Amino acid sequence: MLSALEVCTIVVVGLMVGVEFSVAFVINPILNGLPDDSNQRGRSHGGRMLGAVMPVWYIGSLVLVAVWAIAGWHHDGAGLVVTAGALLILSVVMSLLLLVPINNRGKTWTPENRPEDWKEQMNRWDRYHYVRVAIIIAAFALLAAALA
Repeated sequence: MLSALEVCTIVVVGLMVGVEFSVAFVINPILNGLPDDSNQRGRSHGGRMLGAVMPVWYIGSLVLVAVWAIAGWHHDGAGLVVTAGALLILSVVMSLLLLVPINNRGKTWTPENRPEDWKEQMNRWDRYHYVRVAIIIAAFALLAAALA
């Protein structure tokens, strides 16, 4: 049973990391290459779509890691799982404090109502997101190491 939980957790967290990595290093660079109106509309749409899905994914991942940590407390790698969980908690706190407020503003913008500093706000979101991606990659790596 523990093995199934470990594999499920690795898959769920790994897919989340893949989505967030692709946002940082594929999707947003593509959007940034488009004219301002298209760039901003794409980011707004992405903010609405991923803003609805990612909270469930982050919390679900954290719950799976917590269950793994509890169920596998006396197994090898438990410390790695707990550390990965702490990193995921950090990513959630960082999201709530830094990224979500910018996303909540950005997902309502249109070319007609966006603020003059919208690009600066999106660049700030991108910088925070790079840090968050590094944190969740580290969490994923620790989970993989705990499984090995």
